[in-house]
Amino acid sequence: MAKPSRRRSGRADVATWAGLILAAAGIVGGLLLEGGKIADILQYTAAMIVVAGTAGAVMVTTPPSLLVAALKRVKDVLWDTTPSTAAVVAQLLEFARQARRTGIVSLESNVEKLSDPFFRKALLLAVDGMDLQDLRRVMELEIEIAERRGEAEAKVFETAGGYAPTIGIIGAVLGLIQVMKHLDDIERVGHGIAVAFVATVYGVGLANLVLLPMGNKLKARVERAVHFKELILEGVIGIAEGMNPKLIESKLEAFLEEAQAGRRAKGARESLGSSARPAPVR
Repeated sequence: MAKPSRRRSGRADVATWAGLILAAAGIVGGLLLEGGKIADILQYTAAMIVVAGTAGAVMVTTPPSLLVAALKRVKDVLWDTTPSTAAVVAQLLEFARQARRTGIVSLESNVEKLSDPFFRKALLLAVDGMDLQDLRRVMELEIEIAERRGEAEAKVFETAGGYAPTIGIIGAVLGLIQVMKHLDDIERVGHGIAVAFVATVYGVGLANLVLLPMGNKLKARVERAVHFKELILEGVIGIAEGMNPKLIESKLEAFLEEAQAGRRAKGARESLGSSARPAPVR
């Protein structure tokens, strides 16, 4: 049997990288096609107002521990470290076959080699002979706690995405205040107004191209992580019950189909809900 490894390799999230590149190329390309210059939107003062102002507002709103945890999750937006469903199922079935041959206690030597802490804990409790109802209750509570924590971390980026456009407007107003000091020079006024609105572009762009998509991507990561934990729990309980590996495989396949149907139904409900609500005016 292949030994489970503690090392979890990450792979680049192609959709995230491609989306960021496409969005940046579309905006900059549109600017150039309209006769503008990249220098027109490169204003360090506007960037400082938007980034620092948004960060400050989030710091006031969010507990420090949650803010630090959310920042650590940024890598999960760019890199996907979740193992494949096929690999998890294959590992569960291999453990089931070993448990049928030599007993569930023989799996103890594999527990510490597992990379996933949830998998490791669930299998260890099963090997220790914990009552299956208690095992399910303990691990479901852990799933619920992890889900709530993940959603709270994603909410930090959604909160930042709500503040950024408003901070951008503040930056624009500050720029216009400076413009009003030079009404006697119309050329300078025109240039100043153009520069002032760069802060609004930064605020709206930061919110809608970075922060809000990051929050949604992290929510998707949390949902997938919960799904994997539930899959592992069902498999471990099947192993503890001494089920035939073929029955465990059928059980996990049915679980996967039910989970996929649930995600499709949830996505449809969210799409209907978002289309029914008017878009917020920022």
